[in-house]
Amino acid sequence: MVGEATKLRSEELNLCFEKLMMLGAGFGGKTGGVKMEGVAITEWKDIPMELLLRIGSLVDDRTIIIASGVCSGWRDAICLGLTHLSLSWCKKHMNELVLSLAPKFTKLQTLVLRQDKPQLEDNAVEAIANSCHDLQDLDLSKSFKLSDRSLYALAHGCPNLTKLNISGCTAFTDHGLAYLTSFCRKLKILNLCGCVKAATDIALQAIGRNCNQLQSLNMGWCENVGDVGVMSLAYGCPDLRCVDLCGCVCITDDSVIALANRCPHLRSLGLYYCRNITDRAIYSLAHSRVKNKPGMWESMKDRYDEEGLRSLNISQCTALTPPAVQALCDTFPALHTCSGRHSLVMSGCLNLTSVHCVCAVQAHRPATSIPHSAH
Repeated sequence: MVGEATKLRSEELNLCFEKLMMLGAGFGGKTGGVKMEGVAITEWKDIPMELLLRIGSLVDDRTIIIASGVCSGWRDAICLGLTHLSLSWCKKHMNELVLSLAPKFTKLQTLVLRQDKPQLEDNAVEAIANSCHDLQDLDLSKSFKLSDRSLYALAHGCPNLTKLNISGCTAFTDHGLAYLTSFCRKLKILNLCGCVKAATDIALQAIGRNCNQLQSLNMGWCENVGDVGVMSLAYGCPDLRCVDLCGCVCITDDSVIALANRCPHLRSLGLYYCRNITDRAIYSLAHSRVKNKPGMWESMKDRYDEEGLRSLNISQCTALTPPAVQALCDTFPALHTCSGRHSLVMSGCLNLTSVHCVCAVQAHRPATSIPHSAH
């Protein structure tokens, strides 16, 4: 299968090469090839490795894989120089393809294996862990067939992971995730959306203990997440900037208060359908601005606007009242309710229709009104 495709694509590459030579002849006024730094390029094998890698960066990943099978020189150059690869275009036989490529592309730093239909199995992830030790960014989303075997392999083979997407990997457990974090301590971005069995308080406590560099965590629709886990995160991961708790129906104000008090760089918070959240949590977010940044009030206004929450989803949080949410909106100018900039999302909260951002208030002021400073 790969051999036939390589043969066909090689013919296409030869045609492209002939056009390249004609183009070079047109600019140089000569025929017989293109000359670079004293070296005449008359065949594919004459292309310098640096140029080949540059060309490779401009074509799609499918072409790169086929090109790596053209000759040994190309294979060696591509395998040593390729650091980013996506196989999300592969609709069939992805598992076999990974098993074939992983031992060759040992310098990969980013690997995207997102799937529409589950194809990957544990042996493919084990092959990646055994060969790609420099891997930093891995996307395994929607890999329903994977088990904790994959997490154990990654823990030992890819300790330099900084970004991991395992959203939709429903077979992973909290014990497997906890084990992974005990080895992959450099994680900064972690997507656990839909990982109901993996995202529990046990796993979150392990993340809080082991991953103090974590900046972004998606726990959307992980109904087993509770206050104990979120509070452990807040205390152990003070650099958290983006936290998605949408659909985590068990959390209460205590989770939000812990994030507000312990994570001064928090910029985005998702609380969709967290119906236990009350005004107490919202006021804690508003007060956190002064508490976490005591010198901020003396800073310049543009710097002021950059700090604090920039995105908040409180849709379906029906216990909230307008005064609390308006106070939060006034405290963080980057939260917008105006058309086209909805960074404060309140869908389903009919009692919050009176809440408006600064932009919306200014838009409704009479043209003759005199603006006065914010309070």
